Amino acid sequence: MTQLTIIANIHAQADQVALLRAELLKLVPITRAEAGCLQYNLHQDNDNPAHFTFVERWESRELWQTHMNAPHLAAYMAATEGAVTEFTLSEMTLIA
Repeated sequence: MTQLTIIANIHAQADQVALLRAELLKLVPITRAEAGCLQYNLHQDNDNPAHFTFVERWESRELWQTHMNAPHLAAYMAATEGAVTEFTLSEMTLIA
C-alpha cells in the first residue's frame, strides 16, 4: 500500500477569512482521529491570511477517499458555501 500526500490550497473571500478559518479548524481534530490519517496540518499564509493550506498524509488513497466522503466534510462544505474563491488539491507520492 502506497501512502498518499495531499496538498490542499483554499482561498477565502476577503470578508470570509474568519469564518473559513474557524470551519477549517473544526476539521482538524475529527480528521486526525480518522482511520488512516498520518498527518493533517493546517497552515495560514503569513502574507495573505485568506490563503490556507492543508498538508495531509494518508495510509492509502482509499482511506483518504473515505475521509473525503465523511459527514464532517459535507458539513464543512455547507458551512462555507460562497466563502471560498479558489480550491486546488494535489495528490502526491513521497519520493525522497
